[in-house]
Order: sequence, then C-alpha cells, then structure tokens
Amino acid sequence: MSRVIVIGAGVAGLTAALRLARAGVGVTLLTKGIGGLQLSQGTVDVLGYQTAADRGLRVADPLTGLGELAAAQPSHPYARIGADAVRAGVEFLREELGPDLLVGEADANVLLPTAVGAVRPTCLVQPSMLAGSCVPGARFVIVGLRRLKDFPAGLIAGNLSRAVLDGGQLTARAVTIDVPARQGEADSSGLTYARAFDDPAFRERFAAELRPLVEAGETVGLPAVLGLKDRTAWQHLSELLGHPVFEIPLPPPSVPGMRLNLALTAAARAAGVRIVNGSWATSPSVADGKVTAVSFTTSGTPREFAGSAFLLAAGGFESGALSFDSHDEVKETIFGLPLAGTDVPALVHGDYWGAEQPLFGVGVAVDDTMRVVAPGGGPVYQNLWAAGGVLAGAYRWTEKSGEGIALGSAVKAADAIAAALIPSSRPAPGSPPATEIPDQARADQTEATA
Repeated sequence: MSRVIVIGAGVAGLTAALRLARAGVGVTLLTKGIGGLQLSQGTVDVLGYQTAADRGLRVADPLTGLGELAAAQPSHPYARIGADAVRAGVEFLREELGPDLLVGEADANVLLPTAVGAVRPTCLVQPSMLAGSCVPGARFVIVGLRRLKDFPAGLIAGNLSRAVLDGGQLTARAVTIDVPARQGEADSSGLTYARAFDDPAFRERFAAELRPLVEAGETVGLPAVLGLKDRTAWQHLSELLGHPVFEIPLPPPSVPGMRLNLALTAAARAAGVRIVNGSWATSPSVADGKVTAVSFTTSGTPREFAGSAFLLAAGGFESGALSFDSHDEVKETIFGLPLAGTDVPALVHGDYWGAEQPLFGVGVAVDDTMRVVAPGGGPVYQNLWAAGGVLAGAYRWTEKSGEGIALGSAVKAADAIAAALIPSSRPAPGSPPATEIPDQARADQTEATA
C-alpha cells in the first residue's frame, strides 16, 4: 500500500508527490485528468501585486512582499506558509526541471508581456521568454502569424509602447508573416505551430521569411509556440535570425504550460510516483479521526485507495474541487470539509470593477503544517493536509500569487507528511515540527522500503 495519497495533478500535487518520493515515501497520485499547468503561462508567480485591490502596486521582491502581505492579512495562505517554505518550493521546482525550462530567483520579479500587450510581473520564467523583459529602452518587433488567430501583434505592440515602466518606456512595432504550420490549414492552433517548430527545417523556412523584416537592434517577440519537446528551438531560431527572440504566452491551452506539465509529470513518474488518471476521488472512509481511504472511479469501476496520509491538492472552483450552487452554498466536493471565508453578507457583489468578490477567497483552512483544520478549531482529520488552490484567503489571479502558494504549501505539506511517516526526514526551512502519524505508518514504512 502506498503510504500517501495525493489528489490533484496541478503544480501543487505534482510537486508534493515528487518531493515525497524523493524523501523515500511511497506515493499514489489520483487525478481526474491533466492538471492546470497547461492552462498557466508557463511561469512561476510568487507575488506580483501587493494588494489585490490595487494592481498598480507592482512587487519587485516577492519574498519581501509576501511577508508584508502576510502581516497585513493574517488569513492569507502566506501567513501560514511563510517566505522560507516558498523559497524552498521555488528552488525545488527550478532544480528539478533544470535551467532549460525555468530560470530566475524567488526574490526578484521580471516584467513580461502578455498576449494583449499588458506588462505582468512574474518570478521564474522559461529561458525562451527572458529576452522579452520589459525594460526602458527595449526595442521589440512583435511578429504575428496570419494563420494563428490568438495573437494580435498590432494590439500587443501598441499597448507595450504605452506601458508605464520605472525610468522610461520601450518601443514596439508589429509585422505579420504567413508561414503555414501545416499545408492546406488556414487556421492553426498554437500546439500545431509548436509541433512544427520542433522541426529544424521548419525553423529555417520561418527564419528565411522573417529575417528581412527585422531591423537592426530589435528583439523579436513571437507567440509562445517555439517548440513543444525541443527546448532548444528558440535558440536555433535566434541564431538563424541573428536577433534575440522571446515568446509571449497565448490564451490557454498554453504551450509553455504543457512543457512544464510534461517535464514535471515525467519527473514524478521516474521518481516512483504512481499516477492514476480517470475520474474524481469521492466517498472517503474515516475511522478514529483519520481518513483511511478514498474511492476513485477509473475505467468505470470504483476502486478504493488506502493510505496513511492524504494530501488534497485538487485546486479550487476552476477544477471543481470547490462548488458554488444557485442557493449561494459553497462546498468542498471530495471530503466535505468545512470552509473558511463564507461568513460574509454576500459571497458575490454587484460592483464587478470594485473590490474582490469574497467568493474567490473561500477555501479550506490549514495550520502551520498545512494540515486541514476547522475554521477557528483543530484538525478535521489527523492525517489530511491541503495545498494549492483549495486554500482559503488568497485572490491568486489579481495578486499573481498562485504558483508561490502552490509550491510553498506543497513543500511544507510534503515535508510535514514525510517527517510524520519517517521521523528522520528533514523538513524544509521554516517548517514546524510534525505530528507523528501512529498505527499503520510503521508497517507501511517497512513495506515501502522492502
């Protein structure tokens, strides 16, 4: 029997499963499908804006900023996670995936363009994006592809030229070229182009069409389709053009997000994580204040997965882990956990351009080890932890804090679980002492290491 059951295959679930496996813990990861990484920008946001209500306050140092945020908002997940665990999570992911997929530091944001030409702060980035750092004096040429409809080069260039930066502005112009990813296809997806860019011969044809349009001193901005599996595609294209190139992420599904998902899933499998994909975990079995198993329907047949510890990393409303019905009732859909953040007059208000909707701050409450607790009370179950988007108290989209919360809570929960099952394991910096899980844990440890 695997000793730990992780539910969810987003960045929190995969990171926690991988870290547990690296600690020598047997892990089964249950997921109803591919996790949310493929919907992401393919970067790691720790904290982009100091307050969700005022998006003009960009954060330069995310770790310092999250400490200030936690002090001002004690109900925020960062108040429980702490800067040390976030740093540990960011560094763990960066080291696991390597510098050809993620570069940067946990304590420094860079400014990158979005698919509409806004400027967004983020922390770790793919090296194929780095030349697009929005700094005063930069000169960009944004290249549209006539057969790719989700990349309005003129809009992006115009908005970037108007962007407010500390110390000045950048300049950007737009061009459009027509190089089909697949012959006879008038409307291609980003994934189709990414697969085409995996082919060096296609890159050569593309560069031949684009090279005459690029002016001296310009950096070339392209949609984020420069290869799915070939991580050197962007470098080869830059060499062919004789200019630096950078990618701008498209609306989902995201090719950079796919790259991270493929790499992190492969790393988890290689480390021994058993991944079961197919349906939603339901109907937990409980005894003596602990979860003993969850049911999981796969291939149409209900199966029961038992464990000594469970980690809920299934996301929030966007994944169905939290639901909101027509009676204004919010539920956690797997364990039926009590939720924090529901004690407000209205979860949704009509001032849609004003304050954040309270609904999006709803989630489960945790203690300093990420164990799930009743709001204002003790543990709901002695062996149930939570990480990522299901945690209460954050407005991840407007704060740009999603991956930082996911990684910090995943590392903190994984280290607490490992310490409880294998007392000799060492927690991440800032993690409090773990509470040992009795009963079955010793037998499981023997089985896992046999």
